[in-house]
Amino acid sequence: MLKKPLQIAAVAATIALAATGCAPAGSDSTGASGELSGKVTLWMYPVIKDETVSKKFWSDTEADFEKKHPGVDLTIELQTFDKRDAQISAALAANSGPDIALVTPDQAATYLAVGGLLPVDEAVNKERESFVPATLKSATFDGELYGVPIFQNINSTAYNTKIFADAGLDLPETWADVKAAAPVLAEKGIAVMDYAGSPEQTLNLTFYPLLWQAGGTVFTEDGKDIAFDSAEGVEALQFLVDLMESGGLPIDAAVAGSKIDGAPIAGGKVAMRATTSLAELGLLRGALGDENVVLGAPLKGNVQATYGNPGLLALTSINKKENRDAAYEVLSYLSSAEAQAALNAAASNFPTRTDVKSEDENADTDALNAALEFANFGEASPVARQVMAILAPSIQAALGGKVTAKEALSKAADEARALLKRS
Repeated sequence: MLKKPLQIAAVAATIALAATGCAPAGSDSTGASGELSGKVTLWMYPVIKDETVSKKFWSDTEADFEKKHPGVDLTIELQTFDKRDAQISAALAANSGPDIALVTPDQAATYLAVGGLLPVDEAVNKERESFVPATLKSATFDGELYGVPIFQNINSTAYNTKIFADAGLDLPETWADVKAAAPVLAEKGIAVMDYAGSPEQTLNLTFYPLLWQAGGTVFTEDGKDIAFDSAEGVEALQFLVDLMESGGLPIDAAVAGSKIDGAPIAGGKVAMRATTSLAELGLLRGALGDENVVLGAPLKGNVQATYGNPGLLALTSINKKENRDAAYEVLSYLSSAEAQAALNAAASNFPTRTDVKSEDENADTDALNAALEFANFGEASPVARQVMAILAPSIQAALGGKVTAKEALSKAADEARALLKRS
């Protein structure tokens, strides 16, 4: 998702949208009979981890919507997270692709900056009070809503309790605990924590939670400057570098992806995962045994923090005026209480509506609900994703021992500031 072509695609999108202009406000998707009509294409991503379950769920969803609205042709196309930014940016640049796409708040800010999104207030106005305010706020820019939240994710710390018990260690809750456990477990050939250092991984799930735990931020509060090269940023990266040098991270951490199947953590060679979703927790239990995996609170450095984000259905500028009302109806349908309850059950995530209860209430959901207090939705900026693309290779270089933590962040910050200046 964080490949360099994103920067080129984003620029191309700016040029194309400047030339074509966004679709005008208002719509005309109601036929002479008063029946809603139109064509709507939605790009959905694998929020449901099981591919078979995902295909059936979205196929059934598409059929149910069309049964209720026979005049609307809804097509839900399942995509992959790999290179999502470049894919959506290229579609916007070509003015050909989805009417609606699933995005995160920082992605919404990026696409809005190049004129790629349309406001969606009309899709939620009737039920606005039913949404968790923070989820709507995450998609609100200049007083308008640019994404309808249909679920929210939250991540926390998962532990292989057997590893810690066998080593006579308590479950680490702070950075100091993690650093103290690292050499003890390294002697047994076990890394204390996993880390996905591949530049294709979103930093929202890897480095940024550590940055926030150190008390740092990616951007300054006004968004006009880079802040990740601060003392707090260096502290966060040095934490990772120190773990790497002490055997506290897997040997391939600098290039590893986030996949659990076949990874060291699934083979009992890693003791904990700092940012774990409920769906990933299920995969860990499947590999290690239910009795050996427990979910705890987010790690604490100088502060306690984790990444949690609402999934937003954004209306792109590709949507044509004659399909506008149909698109609004799709957004309204998929964000309804009934649709959210079904999706939450299938995807093991949390609703964005106050009138929808989580499917199950147990120790896991209790832990994740508690973690919401420490959730950061990500730092919205028009260049958020391009900054990730710049920063990720520098973090990788530091983990590989090629540069110091300070040198890595300083180099990336210079490039990111030049990007901000151009923007």
